[in-house]
Amino acid sequence: MSGRAEMHHQHRDVTGGWLRPSVFGAMDGLVSNFALIAGVAGGTADTKVIALSGVAGLAAGALSMAGGEYVSVASQRELAQAEIAVERRELARHPEDEQAELAQSFVDKGVSPDLAAEVAGQISRNPDRALEVHARNELGVAPGELPSPLVAAVSSFLSFSVGAVLPLLPYLFGARDLLASAVVSCLALFAAGALVSAVTARTWWFSGLRQLVVGGVAAAVTFGVGNLIGAAGV
Repeated sequence: MSGRAEMHHQHRDVTGGWLRPSVFGAMDGLVSNFALIAGVAGGTADTKVIALSGVAGLAAGALSMAGGEYVSVASQRELAQAEIAVERRELARHPEDEQAELAQSFVDKGVSPDLAAEVAGQISRNPDRALEVHARNELGVAPGELPSPLVAAVSSFLSFSVGAVLPLLPYLFGARDLLASAVVSCLALFAAGALVSAVTARTWWFSGLRQLVVGGVAAAVTFGVGNLIGAAGV
């Protein structure tokens, strides 16, 4: 028998490290800019004003998403680094206590005390590995796997821009009313929702319809508001 464990299955990434900012950015760009364009179109028939609003919405939203994601991830990273530094100091100052703590964590997971002590001792011989294991056990992160603020900001900017440009495209190509933008946006909403189902447990049609309903309601409400404001001559 081979000494190497045989892999019988694989798991998808459930941490959301790449999925959350990308999906949220694209969905937010599509829904918010479609709703913005629909709201402006409800109040005016001037396609130049509608297109300008869509471009402004794309630029402002993408920059806001990128800035917010950068600050959020940077703050999260800095907090994790500070806590990892605390753990590193404790390992240097009180190695025996930290080794005993690690052994007890294994015991708490069902490992026998003797085996837990042996494993903890072996891990503690390598300071870098000991820090990684302690950080994972106590903080849920590893020193070398912290998220990058720049990557999060760029991915959010790009994904928001891709989503936001779709409802704007018909106007950039000469559309004279909201219908073409609505068709493109609704198709994109359903397609985006269906695409997300590839990394979730939902069926493609459920995810697609859910996203279509969310985006459609947002656009309908803002269109109604814009129509009321336009009719009132504000």
